[in-house]
Amino acid sequence: MRKLTFFTLIVLLLLAACNKEAGANQSSEEPKKSATEEKEKPVEKEEKVSVEPNDAESTHKDVFPLTGEPADGPIDTPIVSVMVNNQTKARPQSGLSQADLVYEVLAEGQITRFLALFQSEIPDTIGPVRSARPYYFELADGHDALYVYHGASTAINQQVANSGVRYLNGAIYDNNGWLFQRSSDRAAPHNSYLLTDGIDRAVDRKSYETTLNHKDLPFKEGTQLDGNPVDDVTIAYSNSTEVSYSYDEENGQFLRSSDGEPTIDRTNNERIAVENIFVIKTDHQIIDNVGRRDIDLTSGGDAYLLQKGQLKEVQWKNIDGQLLPFEDGEPLSFTPGHTWVNIIPKNATVQTSNRSN
Repeated sequence: MRKLTFFTLIVLLLLAACNKEAGANQSSEEPKKSATEEKEKPVEKEEKVSVEPNDAESTHKDVFPLTGEPADGPIDTPIVSVMVNNQTKARPQSGLSQADLVYEVLAEGQITRFLALFQSEIPDTIGPVRSARPYYFELADGHDALYVYHGASTAINQQVANSGVRYLNGAIYDNNGWLFQRSSDRAAPHNSYLLTDGIDRAVDRKSYETTLNHKDLPFKEGTQLDGNPVDDVTIAYSNSTEVSYSYDEENGQFLRSSDGEPTIDRTNNERIAVENIFVIKTDHQIIDNVGRRDIDLTSGGDAYLLQKGQLKEVQWKNIDGQLLPFEDGEPLSFTPGHTWVNIIPKNATVQTSNRSN
């Protein structure tokens, strides 16, 4: 009987020791589990934040990149940029009232030429279409736009071909009836028009990549410049070339004139009206005896931004091929709508007036 009791005592002591060790192991594991749970909490927050840019990007797909205005659905329309003639014999032009964005730059001599970009609206006819210049197709490339022009020197045609920009040269399709059409009421070179219904056919023939890679311009609803009130703006490219804008307060738009005459769209008789005017000053250099230019589109510099009857002195920068407004190094936004960019020499004059003064 004593032997059994002694044996039983030994067993009980062993069991107690095991239970104590198990309890120690259990208590030592609990803090590790708690620490793991604490580490998981920040991870959940980081995953939640990372989704937000995707949501914003998804929403942005239904906004036209060149106007900041809503689209009816996902945007699958390419941007088409067209060299539009601005010689007096080419006025009034066709299609400009529907352009999302227009760059106005001196070509040769004292005459400006337009690079008009279309996406949210594509008019049936655009023109008259004129020849290429290197700084124009650089601007088109900054928006991943199809570049449409009519003719150029052999050297410039080669530059276009080597640039990588997608392009259509009207000289190849001259008056073919489905992509370019000559008007009988004007003399060449002021009578060649792009027929936009033929663009898909021409692009398909050239086997161009149709993937869209458009970069949105910066837009923000309700933007209000902290600038000076202005009703009229006059930009003197030269002694013989003036561009002016008058502010229409009722519609919140600037109405354009060229050399004192209202700029009218020939196809619908509408006055050219825009929500944004962006005037940038940069170096212009004459490079040949014809008066062709090399224009600096990369260095940045002084500029003016006009919105909603306000003018503000700002700076411009080239960001991935796009010319954008900045103030003290911080980017500024355009107000949703149409934009006209006037690229002027540094010595060009910009005069403003306020009718209330």
